[in-house]
Amino acid sequence: MSNPQIQGNWNELKGKIKTKWAKLTDDDLKGAEGNFDQLHGKIQKLYGHSKEKATQEIEEFKKQHFNKSPSSSNQNANLKQ
Repeated sequence: MSNPQIQGNWNELKGKIKTKWAKLTDDDLKGAEGNFDQLHGKIQKLYGHSKEKATQEIEEFKKQHFNKSPSSSNQNANLKQ
């Protein structure tokens, strides 16, 4: 998912981010506004993670929330009908 797509879905993502990293404040998320690079340092500081650990967590989060195939989304939409 590209940065404009992230920014477009930022309100939805904020809730998921806060679930994953509850120590992040609304101000932290507002300052980032769709930029995971800005969250990186905050996650390191708040959780005492190394740079590598913070990077790993962010990449896992992105994979979990952004690497969904269109066919699975269409299947879910068809199930709701």
